[in-house]
Amino acid sequence: MRGALHHLDLTVKDPRASAPFYDAVLGYMGYRRADESAQGIDWAARPGGHYLSIGLVPARSGTHDRYTPGLHHVAWHAESREDVDRFHVFLQELGAEILDAPAAYPEYGPDYYAVFFADPDGLKLEYVYEPYAD
Repeated sequence: MRGALHHLDLTVKDPRASAPFYDAVLGYMGYRRADESAQGIDWAARPGGHYLSIGLVPARSGTHDRYTPGLHHVAWHAESREDVDRFHVFLQELGAEILDAPAAYPEYGPDYYAVFFADPDGLKLEYVYEPYAD
């Protein structure tokens, strides 16, 4: 599909140290580890029938600040509000940092329901259900 996202690479301090977190989180969403090399680690899936790869590459230096130029956060589609709630429980069991527990966010859309969490490097991530976005 023209314009569909093909891949997204995230910079982290240590891809191998972050890999167990992403194995769990991305595995929950149906991604499977597809490649691992000196350049980083990739997971792939075919959501909606379209290939999408998410990779981790080593950062050169510094810490992530979502309010400087660059990536602010990454959000994935959930299947339902209940899916968001189940994922929240999964994140708690994983020991992930929860930034905002599941809630409705009418400022983002009339039926927007999401949980916000952070990866081991503090990158903001989101799992969201928005029925009319499907």
